[in-house]
Amino acid sequence: MATGQYWVDSYVEKKQDSASAIRLIKSGQRVFIGSACGEPQELVRALAEHSRLFTGLEIVRMLSRESAPLTDIANKSSDSDFSVRHIYLGNTGSQDFFRKKLPFVTPMNMSEVPILFKSRKLPINVALIQVSPPDDFGWMSLGISVDVTLAAANSADVVIAQVNPNMPRIMGQSFIHVNDVDAIVEHEEDLITVEQTEPSEVYTLIGRHISRLISDASTLQVGLDAASQATVQALQQKNDLGFHSLYLTNDIMKLYALGVINNRRKGLNEGKLVASAALGNRELYEFLHDNPAIEFHPSDYVNNPHIIANHNRMVSLNVARAIDLTGQVSAEASAQTHFAGVSGIMDFVQGARRAQGGKSIIMLPSTTPDGKKSNIIPSLQHGTVVVPRGSVQYVATEYGVVNLFGKNLQERVIAMISLAHPDFRDELFAAADKEGLISSGRSMGEAVRAVYPVNLEDTLEVNGQPVTIRPAKPVDVRRIREHYYSLDKEDVMQRFFHAKSSFTTSDVEDISQVDYIKDLTLIGVVGESGFDRVVAVGEYLLLLESNMAEVAFTVARDFQGKGMGKIFLRKLAAAAHEHGISGLVAYTAPHNKFMIDLFKTLPYKVKTSFEDDVLRLSCRFDELKDESR
Repeated sequence: MATGQYWVDSYVEKKQDSASAIRLIKSGQRVFIGSACGEPQELVRALAEHSRLFTGLEIVRMLSRESAPLTDIANKSSDSDFSVRHIYLGNTGSQDFFRKKLPFVTPMNMSEVPILFKSRKLPINVALIQVSPPDDFGWMSLGISVDVTLAAANSADVVIAQVNPNMPRIMGQSFIHVNDVDAIVEHEEDLITVEQTEPSEVYTLIGRHISRLISDASTLQVGLDAASQATVQALQQKNDLGFHSLYLTNDIMKLYALGVINNRRKGLNEGKLVASAALGNRELYEFLHDNPAIEFHPSDYVNNPHIIANHNRMVSLNVARAIDLTGQVSAEASAQTHFAGVSGIMDFVQGARRAQGGKSIIMLPSTTPDGKKSNIIPSLQHGTVVVPRGSVQYVATEYGVVNLFGKNLQERVIAMISLAHPDFRDELFAAADKEGLISSGRSMGEAVRAVYPVNLEDTLEVNGQPVTIRPAKPVDVRRIREHYYSLDKEDVMQRFFHAKSSFTTSDVEDISQVDYIKDLTLIGVVGESGFDRVVAVGEYLLLLESNMAEVAFTVARDFQGKGMGKIFLRKLAAAAHEHGISGLVAYTAPHNKFMIDLFKTLPYKVKTSFEDDVLRLSCRFDELKDESR
């Protein structure tokens, strides 16, 4: 272009049909194709139709969504004629096709891909992109596909742009000027869309577990997988959430429309939904067009761990394909999503963990869809590890959530087994024992078969701080021991009926490794999950001969007199009743007025009797109090 040429004249000069534009490509070149739903479909079709003109082409692409042409040609061509370098696997093609092309998958963190192009370490000869029509100043928006596309376009020797009026004009660092492209192909067509399916029951359960970890004013990164989207759907009661993520989807748009996401308290780019690309339907694309609340930036900004860490309460939500007992994560492509690879997971894991109040959450179903294999496995081979064990924080399945940060290998093993499907826990425990990851004499007791009753979880405010009441887990052994050691001598006497100064692991295992039906322990905890302090313990144990459940409590001194015992007792009574137990029994000292008064708060007739010097309190669930008396 001549110096000083008006951009409109340049635009007219560069206009041509797709067949002519594709002839700018030469054999042996490396060709980048705009990613995901921003793929320039007309240019892809033209390349496919004229593929016989080229030999030795290498196609570079990320998260392909193309409808078929290049897949068909790549299947029919020899590697010397046509190869595809995948940076991030999409859902195009069959699993067999991807297995054949596995040698050409390039594992990279998404934050580093732009520099790969811009440094010319992987030179791009031709970039095929799709853009919006130019504005009055000649700027065209890359719209729904900025991610690595902008870096490819800015560093390519030749840029061919499909101008599509349906491409939304999106604010942020998403623009390329008419003067910076070499060929323009005007072609209007519908953008590629993705309709999200309703999450399964398993994913919905995972989402509910995780939503409890996400506090108001958190900033979210959300993966493309079903579990992440189910979590988003479970957040409708939250407030002042922010969004900073590689991909923006319909579910995020819906939370924004509900006012759940408003981006007011992000700490960085406040007031803005920040992403690199969008995958959704036409409604989403219309929402994005010229919306001042949206900014798209390249992946070396959005996925930069330093940028991520500067957000308030940053929470990363990503799916794994498998996790081993020590916490190593594999996130390779699966037959269910195909959205996988190294991608941006590690970027957000690192960034979220460094953020003030940040949380990194990895989630996965406990088994494969057919239930025949466990997704929690004894060990991963190093070649498949995407997130190393030392970087993993929270892990969630449909059986609960654990925090692995700061845990030793035995604690990690017990935690991961508690998240596994009950059918596989025995063999996982045996494998860990064989590898020396479990200390001698350690067991999981009834918890091997137990299903964690999340419905018993509750949060209340005591002394101005939130206290979570929940069923005990095998990972709680150490914290329950610390609670008992912190009790006053009088409280120990009232709970155990004798002086006791030693609380062994085996003592505590009896109340933390339970089946939640015949044997249930509730604990009250304060502080961060995984590092919380146990401030109360309430338990029942079924007495088989009478079908009554014996209950006992301990509450830390600084939390006594706050109504926690009453809440514990009512929850234990409700759970026992639900499981077909006839009633409750408690043994206490005759002078323990607290326990006597507490038991009498139940809506059942209370009977008292003495056994030696101990007072026995009992009630049956089929004998209600006579409130008229």
